[in-house]
Amino acid sequence: YCVEFRTESLSPHCALETRPQARWTLYLREGHRVCVTCQAPAINTRRQRCSGDGRGADGGKILHWEAVGNSLCQGTWKKIRQLEHCSCPPVHSFIFT
Repeated sequence: YCVEFRTESLSPHCALETRPQARWTLYLREGHRVCVTCQAPAINTRRQRCSGDGRGADGGKILHWEAVGNSLCQGTWKKIRQLEHCSCPPVHSFIFT
């Protein structure tokens, strides 16, 4: 499944990334919608959920995230909805880890 979030804030370190493996953080912007996919190996096979997917967080609760490959790139987002199939463009699609 996929969860759609709206980024509320992000640290300035996201825009300073130069390493190829973490350069994707340059595309993050406040106010943008992003889709985050829950798939193996991040999915908990017993519960069939990914940690941090915002389950029960509907209603505007602010959640925290941290970028893989650049732990200084972090911020907050709000869950918009859960989708069975992701529909975001690739530049705005991510994977839970």
